[in-house]
Amino acid sequence: MANKAALELKKIRTLGELKKHGYSSKSIKTELRDNLIGQLKTKEELFQGVHGYEETVIPDIQRALLARHNMIFLGLRGQAKTRMARSLVDLLDPVIPIVEGSDILDDPFNPISTFAKDLINDKGDKTPIQWVTREERYVEKLATPDVSVADLIGDVDPIKAANLKLDYSDERVIHYGLIPRSNRSIFVINELPDLQPRIQVGLFNMLQEGDIQIRGFRMRLPLDVAFVFTANPEDYTNRGSIITPLKDRIQSQILTHYAKSVELSQKITQQEAKILPAQSEVVTVAPLLQELLELVAIEARESELIDQKSGVSARLAITAYEHLIAAVERRILLSGENYSHARIADLLSIVPAITGKVELVYEGEQEGAKYVALSLIGKAIRKKFPQVFPDPEFVKRHKKEDPYQEVIQWFTQNELDLLLDLPDPDFSKLIHQVSGLRGLVNHYAPGLNGDNELLLMEFVLHSLGEYNLLNKEVLETGISFGDLMNNLFSPEED
Repeated sequence: MANKAALELKKIRTLGELKKHGYSSKSIKTELRDNLIGQLKTKEELFQGVHGYEETVIPDIQRALLARHNMIFLGLRGQAKTRMARSLVDLLDPVIPIVEGSDILDDPFNPISTFAKDLINDKGDKTPIQWVTREERYVEKLATPDVSVADLIGDVDPIKAANLKLDYSDERVIHYGLIPRSNRSIFVINELPDLQPRIQVGLFNMLQEGDIQIRGFRMRLPLDVAFVFTANPEDYTNRGSIITPLKDRIQSQILTHYAKSVELSQKITQQEAKILPAQSEVVTVAPLLQELLELVAIEARESELIDQKSGVSARLAITAYEHLIAAVERRILLSGENYSHARIADLLSIVPAITGKVELVYEGEQEGAKYVALSLIGKAIRKKFPQVFPDPEFVKRHKKEDPYQEVIQWFTQNELDLLLDLPDPDFSKLIHQVSGLRGLVNHYAPGLNGDNELLLMEFVLHSLGEYNLLNKEVLETGISFGDLMNNLFSPEED
């Protein structure tokens, strides 16, 4: 219905026709407010694809929009701040009219530039108008230290002055910056603390009085802009901070957060991961492995070796999932098989996804990025294991019958090397050699067969290694399991 109305409006080409139609303009914040009210009444979803904010962040944004506030999304990286800012475009009208040729989207009923005023005075109701879409009314700028006042506000254009033979005191020689060109639009500045303090000062008038000053011109340009800023909390960044007077002028501060449950994290990862159809057809990732990926991210957010002030982005789990799929696909290509499932050992392939997404503290740097990544994977396995099988520490502490004894005993006489590129039949054959392993899985997770049974059998081995009941050694080409005591007392090689 809205699209049909927009098509009808686009047929209007002059100011007189617009008046005859009865069109009335409104400020952008009123427009956002009115369209939000319509969405709330119809129970329409505001931020499609954003999960975990339904009871926290989104209500705060709705209140800010109803109050017609400028706002800042404050939170650690990877918390959908930019995505939500871009989604606000959906609350704009499909099209609005502007004076044709205006650099700052002049409202035909309330022009503010000299160009638009002169044109309307000259042509009256015959003033040509054009229509701009909601997508054209969204402007985004990444704050960097080299951003200048001229970039944001504007400056005198000497070339324009020379071509038009105008004096520098004439308003027509001004080259408008991004903010004036965002008149009647949403203007987003990402990573606001990276903007130099003297540039932040230049935003004061725009936020408080709604006007701008350029090179001392005696002019008032009452712009109509909805400002949205994004930032990490100032205590969490080494690059800069938001100056207090500017923060005071931003009316609503919206605090974002990471997903509060593993289930929500999984939902986000599955939605955002870029997996090709060709990969999905040949690779299967069991729910257990999907959960382990999210637990790795959760462990990273709790690790003392990682700088928590920087945060651990949701992109860690997303990228890790893509790495995992790629690792299985590579094995398929090397082995000539048509299909394979992800293994616990394939988690070794996500190490590059972890090391590229975390910032280490001094102790973490001393240990090394790879060690930290492997440690996080191990902790995730250790956290999940007692949810499926008896906790080995509980069994030991309460002197219960040890369900893992037969498996551990097998390793006193044997070793097991699980290489990453092993074809599925060879991998399965090796796992099934371990005495008592299949019976253990069938006892605590009955009804499984095939790939799912095999995955849990491998899961037990990795977990016993994390609980120091087996020796687990990460090799260049895979993982080796052996007897813990033999390893402790074996002579060191030269």
